[in-house]
Amino acid sequence: MKAKTKPLTALVLLAGIGLASTAEAALISRLGGLAVYDTDRNITWLQNANANGFMNWQTAKTWAEGLNIGGFTGWRLPTADPVCGNAYNCTGSELGHLFYTEGGLTQGQAITSSAVLSGLFSNMQNAVYWSGTEYAPNPLSAWSFNTFGGFQSSLLKSFERNAWAVRSGDVAGGGSVPEPGIIGLLGIGALAWAGTKQKRRG
Repeated sequence: MKAKTKPLTALVLLAGIGLASTAEAALISRLGGLAVYDTDRNITWLQNANANGFMNWQTAKTWAEGLNIGGFTGWRLPTADPVCGNAYNCTGSELGHLFYTEGGLTQGQAITSSAVLSGLFSNMQNAVYWSGTEYAPNPLSAWSFNTFGGFQSSLLKSFERNAWAVRSGDVAGGGSVPEPGIIGLLGIGALAWAGTKQKRRG
């Protein structure tokens, strides 16, 4: 009886290890390298961080919204966090989260100095990127993020800056995927059921 339970125990342990490694992987390459999924924020970044060069805000917004990458539409400019204001260390914005949390960078560093981000993204610029969030006090301005130092600031929409497209959700399997915890529980449940069937046969 004990000999039969050992393989089942080993499989359950392996499932747990797989679950842990999945949960730790915050940035995952998608669409054959065309995109990168952030499991923390449940958003997918375009892998090419400067696909269309300098643009004013409206042109950048139109460009992002018109993208079709690997059959996926719904792209946009990343959101900013107006609560932060003009400031460093604003991890509430999508670019700020990518820079500080995923990239492991600190105030004053350049995004290209992140080994994690450089290994996943191409064409990253140490420069100012547009966000899709307008600056409420002045309709002529929008929020931007400087990846050369990590500073969020408001900027006139007429200026030409870089743009990096992102979309909500995952692109794996044609849409969002179950949370890693749910996947793990389903796997463990299936293993336990298989063990019960094996025990009955014995």
